[in-house]
Amino acid sequence: MQTDSNTKTDLTFEDFKSEVLNDYKIAVTSRECSLLGRREVLTGKAKFGIFGDGKEIPQLAWAKVFKNGDFRSGYYRDQTFMMAIGQLTIEQFFAGLYANTDISLEPMSAGRQMGGHFGTHSLDENGDWKNLTEQKNSSADISPTAGQMPRLLGLAQASKIYRNVEGIDTTNFSKKGNEIAWGTIGNASTSEGLFFETINAAGVLQVPMVINIWDDEYGISVHAKYQTTKENISEILKGLQRDEDNKGYEILKVKGWDYPALIETFQKAEYFARKEHVPVMLHVVELTQPQGHSTSGSHERYKSKERLEWEQEFDCISQMQKWMISNNIATQDDLNALNKTIKKNVRDGKKAAWSSYLEPIKSEQQEASILLTALADTSSNKVFINKIINQLKGIDEPARRDIASSIRKALRYVISEDSIEKDHIQTWINAYMETVQPKYSSHLHSTSKRAATNIEEVLPTYDSNAEQVDGRLVLRENFDAIFGNYPEALVFGEDVGNIGDVNQGLEGLQEKYGELRVADAGIREATILGQGIGMAMRGLRPIAEIQYLDYILYALQIMSDDLATLHYRTKGKQKAPLIVRTRGHRLEGIWHSGSQLGGIINLIRGIHVLVPRNMTKAAGFYNTLLESDEPALIIECLNGYRLKETLPNNIGEFRTPIGVVETVKEGTDITLVSYGSTLRIVEQVAKELIEVGIDAEVIDIQSLLPFDINHDIVKSVTKTNRLMVIDEDVPGGASAYILNEIINTQNAFQYLDCQPKTLAAQSHRPAYGTDGDYFSKPSAEDIFEAVYDVMHETSPIDYPKLR
Repeated sequence: MQTDSNTKTDLTFEDFKSEVLNDYKIAVTSRECSLLGRREVLTGKAKFGIFGDGKEIPQLAWAKVFKNGDFRSGYYRDQTFMMAIGQLTIEQFFAGLYANTDISLEPMSAGRQMGGHFGTHSLDENGDWKNLTEQKNSSADISPTAGQMPRLLGLAQASKIYRNVEGIDTTNFSKKGNEIAWGTIGNASTSEGLFFETINAAGVLQVPMVINIWDDEYGISVHAKYQTTKENISEILKGLQRDEDNKGYEILKVKGWDYPALIETFQKAEYFARKEHVPVMLHVVELTQPQGHSTSGSHERYKSKERLEWEQEFDCISQMQKWMISNNIATQDDLNALNKTIKKNVRDGKKAAWSSYLEPIKSEQQEASILLTALADTSSNKVFINKIINQLKGIDEPARRDIASSIRKALRYVISEDSIEKDHIQTWINAYMETVQPKYSSHLHSTSKRAATNIEEVLPTYDSNAEQVDGRLVLRENFDAIFGNYPEALVFGEDVGNIGDVNQGLEGLQEKYGELRVADAGIREATILGQGIGMAMRGLRPIAEIQYLDYILYALQIMSDDLATLHYRTKGKQKAPLIVRTRGHRLEGIWHSGSQLGGIINLIRGIHVLVPRNMTKAAGFYNTLLESDEPALIIECLNGYRLKETLPNNIGEFRTPIGVVETVKEGTDITLVSYGSTLRIVEQVAKELIEVGIDAEVIDIQSLLPFDINHDIVKSVTKTNRLMVIDEDVPGGASAYILNEIINTQNAFQYLDCQPKTLAAQSHRPAYGTDGDYFSKPSAEDIFEAVYDVMHETSPIDYPKLR
């Protein structure tokens, strides 16, 4: 059903007629899917529906100029486009609505996202890149409004990099940078800051990006007069229009029901973006939304009678019908007959999708019922189990929840009984859970051979007369090696380029590798992240620098909703191995204290969080990640750039393992666990504790996500029988997470002789100055006294009260 983007100059009228009729079929098919999809939600077969009705005709025009290699970064109204490029069938549309977990039947997300969220497969079964230049690509959608915009910027910037940077193997990713990144957004969502941040950044970077704004004048129930100044986004942004003297945008505007004008306008947009490599804003106005925003309510509640009448008349499909009839492409009878056939095709596709979804579950329901019946026949609680069986059998359209719940409840009635039937059903439910749970939980991280935890450690090596240098120089030399060894690697962020970052870890590298590979960026953290996500999705190896850990908060939504979920929400069919570089820990002041880890690690599951104690460890993490295919956040110690480290002789080659702790001092009395800058204070205190007869074992966590995959900390606790976690985050922040991992995941509680302790910072952000740091975060004296108090509780005679 794909559109035919026929551009032959000798196109006959019959060819033209055939193409128009094919477009009309796609539009009506999409509309019928929306109408029937809403009914499926209202009857309870699907949980929620959000559809693309009213946007069909402009999406057909868009599909005609969307070429192999191009990327879409859109939102949940683009179903007609996906059908038009041959990436969404009727059956797949309904499989998404029903949340079918079979990715061969529901290729967008295997049921992990609600219908209307679209993506194509960038990876093969082994997690390796497919040839993206030979297919039409859609980055996986997210629901948060305007959240698709930062990623769009990076998808477009990748074309600029591929066109202008030499030495990159572009085989699977680009043909001379000719690809366009196309975005879509609703007019109401243009009020979001992410929209404005992205629009400004794309204008500065001059990348081949087209943003399609679908304008139906409403954001759910709120009219544009409450959303946008002058009720017109292209009008208020017309200052971005480029001219002979200034770079900027090409801004186009077209009515969304005018089929020939839409085709002409999209062709213009493609020319400017593909040939001239400039951003384009395409404002599609006078669109409608026939069913309202979603299945949550009706638009009759907030639209006037006059508006509803106008929408009926200027519905884009209705207007296309009138145009086709007036231009002798079809008669009304022709269209009526065609509509009838399409309705039947959609109904048949819906039935097939429902059957494909339900039949495996009904088979599981029958199997469970047989096992339950056998269990009931041998149980003294037969009457109660039979009630469960009858309830399960009585469900005409079961869910897997019903099956699992029935079995698990039945087992409660045979707790004290022994039988072969009980053994069978226990075995069955355990196997069932092991089989079913991954359908909803797998692929948070890479399962390929390049998963980060598969990359083996390579220790740094040193010459006998190795030089002692500032830590920043270890980083600089390592980045130099990275850019020399990986032509596809690049770094960008605030103050990264000209001055080589605020701590000179990239000193001189822009001059050596050029402004595209070592680049300054504006103060716009969310789109710095977006640049990285988009470029990583197209095969580049970006390092996005956020100047301080505190500033991650500006980009946290993008990290959490987009980057962290990408591999999961596509069930391993897309990846973005982005490295996010930042610095934090122990600097004075509320806004540069770097103490948000408790929040960060719980909001970005799916991204590795690495906390090296020095720059050699940090450099090793960069080297490891560039061999990996997963995203990570690396937090360098802000007060470590000028501390002396020994310069390794295998720069660019040594690797710090991910998920592995390091015992930096062995001891017998208590296990002290920390990371980053605080770890260095703990090391100092451990030496002081020796003076009072306390031999502490000190462990550097190094990696918060994943955490101690070898369970080395519990091995330490079995020896010392005491545990303290020291952290500079707020109480209950990262320290609570660390303690939970050690006590509950590693089961260290059984080896403890006393209560495990946490020592965190104060509940507030650190006050400014040296004294502010001392009285806000754990000091050496705080740590010493806390450890001493543990030993005092254990043996008051050997360790008299200190104060």
